[in-house]
Amino acid sequence: MRRNDFIWLVLIILAIAGAIWVISNPNFPIRLGLDLQGGLQVLLEADVPAEQEVTQEDMDTVRQIIDRRVNALGVTEPLVQIEGNRRILIELPGVEDPREALSLIQETALLEFVDTGAQALPEGLCIRTSLNEGPSRCEVEASDGEGGEILEPAPTFPTVITGAGLRQVGVDTDSLGQFFVTFSLTEEGGQIFGDHTRQNQGRHLTIVLDKQVISSPVISAVIEDSGTITGDFTLEDAQRLATQLRFGSLPVPLRIESTRQIGATLGEQSIAASIRAGIIGVIAVLLFMLVYYRLPGLLADMALIIYVILSFGIFMALGVTLTLPAITGFLLSTGMAVDANVLVFERIKEELRRGAHLEDAVDTGFSRAWSSIRDSNIATLVICLILWTFGRNFGASAVEGFAVTLAIGVFISMFTAVLATRTLTRLILGRNANKLQDQKWLLGV
Repeated sequence: MRRNDFIWLVLIILAIAGAIWVISNPNFPIRLGLDLQGGLQVLLEADVPAEQEVTQEDMDTVRQIIDRRVNALGVTEPLVQIEGNRRILIELPGVEDPREALSLIQETALLEFVDTGAQALPEGLCIRTSLNEGPSRCEVEASDGEGGEILEPAPTFPTVITGAGLRQVGVDTDSLGQFFVTFSLTEEGGQIFGDHTRQNQGRHLTIVLDKQVISSPVISAVIEDSGTITGDFTLEDAQRLATQLRFGSLPVPLRIESTRQIGATLGEQSIAASIRAGIIGVIAVLLFMLVYYRLPGLLADMALIIYVILSFGIFMALGVTLTLPAITGFLLSTGMAVDANVLVFERIKEELRRGAHLEDAVDTGFSRAWSSIRDSNIATLVICLILWTFGRNFGASAVEGFAVTLAIGVFISMFTAVLATRTLTRLILGRNANKLQDQKWLLGV
């Protein structure tokens, strides 16, 4: 046994053991997409008058912000895409609380730091600010609901800065276990905030979210780079606020056009059909390699089994979401793993027909096949990158999932087809080259 072959054998065994550990570990569950596990489908429409223009740029910004928000919910492979000129389609696999998701998606989350002078405003109060002197949301909700006059308007307070002046937002706790939101400021925001807090010591700087008071602390220090938002927050409240602020405001208000809860019945049928198709396909490939290439084919089958184990281990470790297109990408990469073995074995057979010694034929076959394997896989990876970029930018999560699983499969297939197959072939064929040299049928020649 060559020293390098022994090292590679140890690495292959360790990789298999690691993959089996991940597969058997409940902390790494298989994540399923909407088509396999059900979830929530939401159609949103721009909540503006029909005659008001909604630009494509605004809608694309809305899509990107919502995409970041739903990802913050922990949703696996959400679909967020523009439909027409004024609509956004959202698919949320496995969502357990639709109301929370809808509230987060629709919320505009306009954060303002408002100068209220010597006046401390109570939490929950709705106010007017200099950015929007129209009726606040709370005032509209407090109206008689029959087209009557809105309640007496609140005074208008000047806005110092908005959430656009924030750089980062997070959640922390104090020594008493009370949750609060931390934030850091941009350079411009820090300059404005610093000047205001320096000149207004002892006055109130009220923090307002969508015209509703969160807290009204007294300015006790100059704040130029970072600060906190305190209040009677639970962990969920603080995380929700941080998420809203972190991902900004929607440039276009949205209303829910329709919602649909998608059940898992179709998903169960699809999973069963996919598993059945995958098993049949893999068995067919294993039998073909065994019948056509005999002993080398048996070694290739061993490498293919290693490929399947490593693939599922990596999918689960990375949290890859499995949808029907993603499963298709995996099955396609399985065929590519076999294709690499075919190139190698055909090269070996050519060398044996020329009269080369078996051990030399194995080394030559792998070295000559490597350039073809490398180039074809690089071409596939370039295509995966293009598909992934397309799916990422245009909300086509099905295309994105296909590209991800195919790319992972290509990398793993290069490892198993070149390294695992080569190591096994050298160990079995190389060490028994003299005995097998004349066994043409057993070598598939």
